Amino acid sequence: MLADFGFVGLFIIAAIAFSCLLVIIPVVLRFFKLVPHNPNPIKNATFECGMETIGKTWVQFNFRYYYYALIFIALDILVVFLYPWAVKLRELGTFGLTGVIIFIVIILIAYLYAWQKKVLEWK
Repeated sequence: MLADFGFVGLFIIAAIAFSCLLVIIPVVLRFFKLVPHNPNPIKNATFECGMETIGKTWVQFNFRYYYYALIFIALDILVVFLYPWAVKLRELGTFGLTGVIIFIVIILIAYLYAWQKKVLEWK
């Protein structure tokens, strides 16, 4: 049974090695002076699409966008879970149908709760 997870362990080791390599390579290149490092005020300046900023650079965004984004993500996850169920519907039978009905009811309750709290109203 442990041999079945050998490839998983190998992939984990490869992922860790790759991550460490991505951190070590720039340090080594900088240490051997293969990459030039010459900071100046122009490189350190704040820019907006390559141009100097005009007016205030701190802009507050409307947080209501995040509510819609979260609802969109929740519905995307719903689709991700419903697609495999729809593919294997005949094999799952009544048990699978009951599970998905419960899942949809939970999502519906959350949506109705958000609607009741007037999260979806744009003011």
